[in-house]
Formats: sequence, C-alpha cells, structure tokens
Amino acid sequence: MSNSPFDLSNQSAYQRWRDAKLVAAPRTFSDLIIEVRDPRRLTQSEQTAILARCQSANMAVYAGPDLGEDRTVPRLLGEQLGLRRLDHNPGADEDDITSLQVASGDNVRTDFIPYTDRPLHWHTDGYYNPPQRQIHALLLHCVRPAHEGGNNGLLDHELAYLLLRDQDPSYIVALSAPDAMTIPAFVRDGQELRAASIGPVFSVTPRGQLHLRYTARNRNIVWRDSQAASDNVPSASTKDAVSALVNLLATTPYVLRGALAPGQGLVGNNILHDRTGFVDDRAAPRLLYRARYYDRITGLDG
Repeated sequence: MSNSPFDLSNQSAYQRWRDAKLVAAPRTFSDLIIEVRDPRRLTQSEQTAILARCQSANMAVYAGPDLGEDRTVPRLLGEQLGLRRLDHNPGADEDDITSLQVASGDNVRTDFIPYTDRPLHWHTDGYYNPPQRQIHALLLHCVRPAHEGGNNGLLDHELAYLLLRDQDPSYIVALSAPDAMTIPAFVRDGQELRAASIGPVFSVTPRGQLHLRYTARNRNIVWRDSQAASDNVPSASTKDAVSALVNLLATTPYVLRGALAPGQGLVGNNILHDRTGFVDDRAAPRLLYRARYYDRITGLDG
C-alpha cells in the first residue's frame, strides 16, 4: 500500500488529504486573486502568495497593471514559477505563446473553437497531446476582454477527483484505464496534422501528483466500451463514469466563475475550465495570450 491519497486502497491517506483539500478550497473567483505590481518582476511576497494559492487550489489569478500587448508577460511570469518548457501547438506563434482571438479566412485556427466566439465546453488544455507531451500547467494573460461574455468556469481537477471518488470509487477506476479516452487523428485536406491520442482521464505522475486529461466535446471522442481492471475496487462502465463527471461539472458549487480584466491572468496546473460565448468590440477585439507548459508549478508537492 502506498502513502498516496490517490491510492484507492489507502483510505486513511485519502481522508487526511480530502479533509485538508475541502477546508482550503476557494469558494469564489475573487478568492483566487493576488494583486501584483508587475507580473514580469514579482516581489518575493507576491511570488509566495501565488504559489500558496496554487498549492491549495491548483490555480491563482494575478492582477497587475494593463501592460497592453506586451508578449513577454506570460513567459517572464511563468519562469518565476518554474514554468519553462513551453508546448508548441499548431495555433501557437513563433515564441510558443498563443494569441487567443477570433480567427478568420483560410487559417488552421478556424478549425478550433478557441479561435471563435462560440462557447468552449469543459476541458483541460492539450488533452489530445501524446503521453510524452502532456500539459501540466497553463497560463492565460488578458490583454483585452470581450465586449460581452467570454467568462470562464474553473474547477480544480483534484476536487473533481475527490467529488467523484466520494460518489463511487469505481468511477475513478474506469477513468484511470490507460485507454479510457481516445482522441482520433486530426486530418485536414488529406494530411494528418495530429496523430491519434490514447490515454487515461485520471493519472498519477511519477512524483505522485494527480493529472487530468479531459474534454466534454461530443464529436470525435472514443470512450472505452469495456470495464477497466482493478485489484481493489470494481470498475464502473466508462459511460457511467463519464456521465457522473458531466453531471458533477454541471452541479458542483466548487466551480468558480469570473472574467479576466486587462492585466489579469490565470496561472495554474492544468485545471478544468470552460468559456462562455462572447460578443467582440470590433474596434478592440478580445485578446488573451496563452502559454502551455510541460512543467508543473515549482513549489507544489515538493
């Protein structure tokens, strides 16, 4: 038996972790906010406060001055939190930072909802990445918000695990199967731009940290159609486990909802998030910078 709270056979370790997690859980979006003078050069106290918020909630919102379209903000802030290995994806710019804005014309970005004004359902970033390129941290920096809408829902993935395990541990078994969720290859104009990705929803890293890979999209997702194996707990069907997670995301009071203002940003481990649809101001369209990392925030869990 391991000492991990994510070991289904170790109920005492889980209970201790569970109790502490629920006591520390933020209840409102404003609970996440840390005021900073300049996110590019955090003071020691600002850095400590962000790390402490991420320790308890896997995320924090920094609130700094409006720095306009300074693209150095995500990279410099990330480096101060131990985030250096940026993921380059098809939508990223040359500096591996992605400009999230409405795309148009013959652009590969138009194939993906993040580059539209439509609602973006629950997901973790990079859920389609292969095992060796899993996303463990995310940073979103707001340059300009939408004229109307574009709010985010946020849920600590550890709370999602906790709430599902409390309902029925067999859901965790099903969603931890190594082939629980398959994202088929992405093909455009007869060319494979991304290979199929097969993996679990819940997994534990070699350092004992909980990782989540998930999307609520209905199309082009293949869920395991058989039950997973476990030495400790019978497995629910994947269908039942996914339904339980979908219901949890729709009903739990632990979802935090809010919108980033200019100069504010979200940083955290790859937590669950969504985005409402929005209406742009044509003169000043919505623009966020997004950075995805293979690293986890330094200072968390050793």
